[in-house]
Amino acid sequence: MFINSYQDFLLQYRRYIEIIDSLKNGYRDFSADDLPVVDNVTYTMMQSIGISLDLLTNPNSARKHIGNRFEEFIKLLFSELAITNKKIVLKIPYESGTYSCETDVVISPYQTVKSDSMNIDPAETVIGVKTSSKDRMGKIFIDKLLMEKFVDHELNVLAIFLNDVQRKENEKVSFTFVSGLFRVYSKFLTTLTGVYFIDIPAIAKKEPYNHYVFPFSQLITKDIWKIVS
Repeated sequence: MFINSYQDFLLQYRRYIEIIDSLKNGYRDFSADDLPVVDNVTYTMMQSIGISLDLLTNPNSARKHIGNRFEEFIKLLFSELAITNKKIVLKIPYESGTYSCETDVVISPYQTVKSDSMNIDPAETVIGVKTSSKDRMGKIFIDKLLMEKFVDHELNVLAIFLNDVQRKENEKVSFTFVSGLFRVYSKFLTTLTGVYFIDIPAIAKKEPYNHYVFPFSQLITKDIWKIVS
């Protein structure tokens, strides 16, 4: 997915911008060749930032920074597509204090986000944005249950992940997507409205996961417009 050639990247990036402009103008009928452009260019940009941070900063700091940059990128992309969005911190009181349930971004069909620190509007959608589902997938499921319990209605919750690839030494590469845990969470806890990967794990392309896990390009070119319509 990583575009190694600078010239190849420029060509695909120009097409990427054309796709974004088309989406802003209401065009939705993209070819099968256009969808990999969305995923590959996004992946290359995010991984290039990650590589730079690995070289310039402490590895632990780099992981946090790339997570923040990925979240910022998704919010900026929504804003560029004229999709109303905002970060919301839901304040959930309990006997001895208040728990801050922080969303990464809430998207809305309205001109301004109606959700606030005390409520999530039923027509709006909460999105968790993470670089990897490893160690973070459970939080999205649990936060959905927690928020629904507090606001007393069902919520639309999406997850967007960059990738689930882990490198060991120089040549050993494996996916960290825990498919069994995902099925257990979905069956016994709650079901997410959709899960999207920029670099989708191989197993997620197979039954039954392909009914729940989709490429990021599908969200941007198709699903997001149904959600905010």
